[in-house]
Amino acid sequence: MNLFLLGINRWTALAAVLLVLAVACGGSDPTSAPDQTDAMTQVTTAKPTPTSIIPEGSSVVPKIVPDVDLTKHSVPLEEIVFDTFGTTSARFVPLSEISDELQTDLRDAIIPVDLPVYGAADALAWLEGDDLVLGYESGGETFAYPINILNFHEIVNDDIGGVPVLITYCPLCFSGVVFSREVDGQTLTFGNTSALYQSDLVMYDHQTGSYWFQVAGEAVVGTLTGSRLKALPSATMPWANWKALHPETLLITGVEGGLETLFDGASYGNSFGNGYQDRINNEQFAFPVDRDKLDGRLSAGEIVLTVEIGDAVTAFPLGDIDGGAIDGEVGGEPVVVFTASGGLTVIAFSRNVDGQTLSFEYAGDGRFTDRETGTSWDFAGRGGDGPLAGSRLERVSTRRSFWFAVAISFPGIEIHTP
Repeated sequence: MNLFLLGINRWTALAAVLLVLAVACGGSDPTSAPDQTDAMTQVTTAKPTPTSIIPEGSSVVPKIVPDVDLTKHSVPLEEIVFDTFGTTSARFVPLSEISDELQTDLRDAIIPVDLPVYGAADALAWLEGDDLVLGYESGGETFAYPINILNFHEIVNDDIGGVPVLITYCPLCFSGVVFSREVDGQTLTFGNTSALYQSDLVMYDHQTGSYWFQVAGEAVVGTLTGSRLKALPSATMPWANWKALHPETLLITGVEGGLETLFDGASYGNSFGNGYQDRINNEQFAFPVDRDKLDGRLSAGEIVLTVEIGDAVTAFPLGDIDGGAIDGEVGGEPVVVFTASGGLTVIAFSRNVDGQTLSFEYAGDGRFTDRETGTSWDFAGRGGDGPLAGSRLERVSTRRSFWFAVAISFPGIEIHTP
């Protein structure tokens, strides 16, 4: 069976699996979900899976990809498990046991978006104001990727402003990260293995066949093992907020070559439901997670933002903050995290502006004020009323995720303490 042609997505297949496990195990299996009807309502009523015609010239068309070199790996091969989407009797199959045929069939069963097409802010009539988007800015242009769409495709390969970028999202980890696709001077193109490592998306690159752990952006199997993708500045927030900040934003609407109407809203659900985060907090994961890798300093399902300066990485917990400015330092550099809505709206900046270091407080209505000059700032880091009007805060690299995935990606990571 060629799963690529079916366009299977993890939402629909996993929903059925979780319900079966909940009934069979009563929630006692640590890798399954408890019987929480409220948490599963949205998944079990998900719309039909999107199907597509693959555009001519797309890099996601099945083609010869180098076999992954299994002799090189930084994690045990049995800890990388392939979601079979119910096509076999096994719920998942470890990389150490999977057949070449099944491994090939599962490749890009969750179809990545390649050669994306963008439209104006009103291009997707079904997109609602409280739907989350992952936002990216380059060269004065802004781009919005609805989480509704990323839930089903997980990977977008693009070239923006001359920079090859990779937009990624793992629904199981609530993790949205934008990366550069350049590694040691080579531009990589990414696809979806349909596998997971520690209940997080595993990608592969077309150039070497290496396997990459999404939240970490790290190659864990293959010739590039140990290499890391560079995270780029991005923001997560409700669509209404992003559109208000960037009315001229470009919105992903489809794929070049006849898929301009792919994202018509008929098939794109939003999330697993409110109960899903509770299950993660109770360490009831959808796929195997090594308990020895968890970090009890925060709850597993706490939403955190990593802020990254050079090789320094600090985690900022967001769950208890309704609206605020979090001043801190990363690698000795002063940074600020602007957040609202319990971490659903979040972005980070350097606090250095025109030779001075600022400190911030939340002024309400999506505005912030620096204590040094009294200038007003918006969520895009633009100075409004005050002496620094017209100035712009510099964005810094981030990734947002549930804590368990960040803790596994960066063991012993520093946690910001107010």
